[in-house]
Amino acid sequence: MAWIRRSGNLLCALVVALAMMLLLGAGYGPVPALGRALAPAGGVWDSAGADPTAHDETLDLSGLSRPAKVTFSRDGYAAVDAASDRDLFVVQGYVTARFRIAQMDLARRLGSGRLSELNGPAQLESDRFELRLGLLRSARAEWAAYEPGSTVHEALTAYAEGVNAWLQRLGETGEWPVIYGLTGVRPQRWTPVDSLVVQKVFTQQMDFSTAPLTYELLRGSLGQKRTAEWFPHHAPTPQQPYDPGPYRTLPLDPVPTPDANAAAPTAAAAPASPEPAASPSATAQAAGQLLAELGQLPYAGRQERFNSNAWAVNGPAAGGGSMLAGDPHIGVSLPSSWFQITLRSPGYRVSGGSLPGAPGVVLGRNEHLSWSLTNASSQGTFYYKEKTSADRPGAYYWKGAWRQMEKVHYTIPVRGADPVGLDVDLTVHGPVMTMKKQTLAVTWMGNRRSDDFGAILRVNRARDHTEFRAALRNWRAPAMNFVYADDKGGIAAISPGTYPQFPAGTEPWRAMSGTGDYEMTGTIPFDAVPQVRNPPGHVLSSTNQRQVGEDYPYYLGTAGYFDPGHRQSVILDRLGEDGTLTPADFAALQNDVTDELAARLVPALLAALDKDGLNARQRAARDLLAAWDHTMDAGSPAASIWWTFLSGYLSDVFGPWWDAQDVPVDEDRSLELTSFPIPLREALEHWTLHDPDNEAFTPPGGVRRDAPAVMRSAFGRAVDDLADRLGPRPATWTWGKLHSREIVAITGAPGLGYGPYADGGDPWTVNAAGGDLTSDFGPSWRMIVRWTGPGRGSATAVYPGGQSENPASPWYTNLVARWRDGRQLPLPDPSGRSALDGAAWTVRPGG
Repeated sequence: MAWIRRSGNLLCALVVALAMMLLLGAGYGPVPALGRALAPAGGVWDSAGADPTAHDETLDLSGLSRPAKVTFSRDGYAAVDAASDRDLFVVQGYVTARFRIAQMDLARRLGSGRLSELNGPAQLESDRFELRLGLLRSARAEWAAYEPGSTVHEALTAYAEGVNAWLQRLGETGEWPVIYGLTGVRPQRWTPVDSLVVQKVFTQQMDFSTAPLTYELLRGSLGQKRTAEWFPHHAPTPQQPYDPGPYRTLPLDPVPTPDANAAAPTAAAAPASPEPAASPSATAQAAGQLLAELGQLPYAGRQERFNSNAWAVNGPAAGGGSMLAGDPHIGVSLPSSWFQITLRSPGYRVSGGSLPGAPGVVLGRNEHLSWSLTNASSQGTFYYKEKTSADRPGAYYWKGAWRQMEKVHYTIPVRGADPVGLDVDLTVHGPVMTMKKQTLAVTWMGNRRSDDFGAILRVNRARDHTEFRAALRNWRAPAMNFVYADDKGGIAAISPGTYPQFPAGTEPWRAMSGTGDYEMTGTIPFDAVPQVRNPPGHVLSSTNQRQVGEDYPYYLGTAGYFDPGHRQSVILDRLGEDGTLTPADFAALQNDVTDELAARLVPALLAALDKDGLNARQRAARDLLAAWDHTMDAGSPAASIWWTFLSGYLSDVFGPWWDAQDVPVDEDRSLELTSFPIPLREALEHWTLHDPDNEAFTPPGGVRRDAPAVMRSAFGRAVDDLADRLGPRPATWTWGKLHSREIVAITGAPGLGYGPYADGGDPWTVNAAGGDLTSDFGPSWRMIVRWTGPGRGSATAVYPGGQSENPASPWYTNLVARWRDGRQLPLPDPSGRSALDGAAWTVRPGG
């Protein structure tokens, strides 16, 4: 029967390969036309022979000191048992590469500025941007700082050996993934620096922000007063912090150094007077040009969307033990951002989601504790307006003197074209990102040393809260919220990271002068970052909201960096209900699509509508809203009415101001009103409920309006719009006809993703679904862990997709249906008490 199975796999792989050739022959998306098709060796046909799942096997692995074992569940989850910690990471690298090598290679190419080598000139702008930003420079410096023989040095070295063992086998068999067969390009050997680059790509997507540039555009168009009012430092609505205080005020820690992406302060030339300050319009133009460049990149090169949930309960709410739930929300893709694995060795007993390309487990559980992550959402990116002069090429003015920028040169290989050179300029603040109109340099915390791998490996081994907290002391970037539950009934949350502080009077949410008056004065000490343990209410929740109250003594970021708290309200309401909560309750909450913003604003809308003044269709739509439970179910027509109304309401209020003030949405897509900018959404909610006569409701130079008048107009147009799009009967306007979800292939290739399919949710429901009507954003992993006593824990998890990146594999999409339906699978016990039910590999030293 084995030959039948393998023949079927081969047939599937050949069909996929043929489809890929047809798609790539003319070029698509990020991959241009490839021209050549099949090569008799090392081409697509050879990639079709790779085993798409796993079967019982004995293999020899170089770098291994003693035999190890890998077992699989029937769904593809892997568990590694090794006799030493070093062997554990060798095998983890091999297993991950065997199922995800193309994903790993694409991630390191992205961060290292080498996508053009694989995909051709279409990726040059991406490569230039990444090399300017400097992930590769930072990764190299970080690797050089690890002592040989240290835990991280050994883990990264061993992991790379395992990856290279798989690359060597691919070189011998020619079973390369399709993208290499079509391009003729082969991945280079894996190095520890590559793992650090992959981790920094994750950091960039979580932490690199362009918000100060957006603020400059707004000041240049809306003006300072209105920008400050509509994009304030603190939100007008409370965000229900997980750490309510009281807070500690401690001396600042030094800023982490060195920064491999900043120039060392050089000996100054003779003191001189600086050039006149650049005009605000020049700063706005420079910001707009840089934002426009970013908007053209074929991927999200910055933090754009953050929605993640993690909560924990203990005491009576958990029946005397503790429970944790986590579902980080990022782009959903095939293959997934996570690779589920269980690791067992003398030093490790851990199970959960790993980052493909990196050792250890990023979120999950061990024998005594569990943890999940949400984005801390604080400001970690700052921009400096450098003083430069045409008379002093390559120089900038800092602390009373002109100084020379450092230069770094790169040669970018380009498939099908000549290599392209790139020079990167560095000031004391960081890399120069643009010199158009105004020289802007960026100071980004992701470019400073952060012992994230050391922190994660220590968390993987931690046995209690003391060790868990100590493990995170040197975590620097991205700033994250870690939510925790343990087998002793404890729960906690902490937000480690680098939080820069500045002199009094500084406005770090803007681009700051680079002449030396606005330098960082230090960072928040670890003992004063937001944190809480065993709160008296036995419940804590982290949903990207501001973690602290307004009396917190340090700067974290302005209102636009944090979630308004709609998910937080729903979660706290559910967790605060009487009775003992169960894992089934947690699963239901993870899949909840209640729109708390609708629950707050729909009553105001209904009050504004005069039922007698509505036509028959409008009355029917109003009645649907009046009977609605505020859930964004795919089958709900009221959900469609609400969404369409809200979009029109926000556009009716702010659109006239955007038009009159020429807000440059073409340069910064985050300012498009259809993206529901967070500060504007918060302002609109506050004005509607508490200040309905706010001047913003009256358009510039227009007839005076109040909130009810604008709501009535937006509602009427929403009904007309839905009738045009979905037919004349409001009862048929179901949300699923407007809203869908799609799980995209990481290559962008059409036909290799999943969907789109009709689905519920919206950006501010617990089960979040991006901002677009076709959403590719949401829970990238769902996990629930229950602790009932010392060493007694159970866990379930699921993510969209499967363990394999091979579209011909049954493990490519096998988990999607469970994820869609809100069902989870048991997360393998890291103690090894329960065996997996699939294939097994016996791994021997050698190779």
